[in-house]
Parts: sequence; structure tokens; C-alpha cells
Amino acid sequence: MKRALIVCVALAALTVPAVSSAAVSRTDFKNAAKFCKALRADMGATTFKQTFGTNKNKSNAHGKCVSKHARTMDDVHSDAVKNCRAERDADPVAFASKYGTGKNKKNAFGKCVSQARADLKAEAADDIENAAKECKAERKADRAAFASKYGTNANTKRNAFGKCVSRTVRENDTAPKA
Repeated sequence: MKRALIVCVALAALTVPAVSSAAVSRTDFKNAAKFCKALRADMGATTFKQTFGTNKNKSNAHGKCVSKHARTMDDVHSDAVKNCRAERDADPVAFASKYGTGKNKKNAFGKCVSQARADLKAEAADDIENAAKECKAERKADRAAFASKYGTNANTKRNAFGKCVSRTVRENDTAPKA
């Protein structure tokens, strides 16, 4: 489970240059397009375009946000299903009593997947959010050094923030937990 979460977070960090604000949470949305629309309203159009846009005028920001969050949401769902299957196979009776509702407790698997998805999404979002905060602080200290250290574009180094977040999430996931 930990390895799958690390892969999911790394994928999200590599594809998402910045983090959503605390007011908008991916766990509140089942549809990536609606999530990105709410995120744009929360962040403001300019910040949203700078965060997700990849072409010259950043007009492709919404599409890039949707494709990246849809992929991440699919990965989280498959990890949740795997985790619930493993838990169910270990002890079916305990699994049914823990997650099931109603007299037959037949809905235990669906309830488990829903809960596991929410937990995995929240954990991944927290990791990215923490990395973004670290990168913002580093960028604030010295913008030129920050762009030089993380930026990979030939002249502008405008991708420095996204590269910093990706690297920080990766480093934090591979570091031993205390």
C-alpha cells in the first residue's frame, strides 16, 4: 500500500506543477473537470493559468488540469480497490462488520473503497501541499537562485516551481519515516 501511494503521489507531483488551495479538495469531487473549475474559481484565473498552463499564453490550463487530475483519481481508485480486496481476503467476517451497513452488510466492499479513496486522496494532497509550501518559502528567499536550481527551460526557467514540488514530494516519499 505504501509503495502504491508513493507512486501515486510521485505521479501527481510530476504532473501537477502546484497544489490546490485548502478550500477546494479533490475528495469533494468525483469529476476532475468540476474539480478544476472549482479550483480555478478558488485560485483565480491568473494563478490557475500559471500553475497548469503549458503553452505560450497558458490557454490550455483547464485541459491540462483535468487530464492530470483524472489520471491521479484513477490511480487512487485502483489502489483503494487493491487495499480493500486484501483486507477482505484476510478476514471476511471482520471486514463485513467493519464496513458493511444494513442487515446483510453486503455493501462492505463499496463502503471500504469509498473510504480508502478519500483517505488516499487526502494523503496525496497533503504531501503535495506540504511540498508546495516548502518550495514557496525557498522561492521567496531568492527567486534567481530558485529558478537556476530547479528551472529547466532554456531561457525563462518558468517551470522551476513545478520541478521543485515534484522533487520535494519524491524526496519526502523516499526518506525514511520517523
